Amino acid sequence: MHETTILFVASKTVTLVLGALITFLAYRAFRRQGERALRALMVGFGLVTLGSAAGGALYHVADVGFALGASIESLVTAVGFAVLLYSLVVSVDDTGIRDSQSRSRTTPSNPDRGGRDVG
Repeated sequence: MHETTILFVASKTVTLVLGALITFLAYRAFRRQGERALRALMVGFGLVTLGSAAGGALYHVADVGFALGASIESLVTAVGFAVLLYSLVVSVDDTGIRDSQSRSRTTPSNPDRGGRDVG
């Protein structure tokens, strides 16, 4: 085997193992907390990991050609990053940070809601 091929296969293997581990940990966190942001995080990391492996696997196993394999890899990875972005937006929405109406209508005196209704 050529040296660059060995390096390529080794780096893809490490990426696949680490991605699967991160996806598994996100799955466990989702099962424990039940938060939709964690579910999206799990799916996003799973897609990024799958995308990393998909191109090479399709090229070598399904014989689809290098350009198509690389395109599929990029597409799946991009969708994974979009889902990761969604998981961040959902987590911000769930904490109420982006809820400007409730922030503008409260003052710091009510410990139950972080403020008291003023109107």
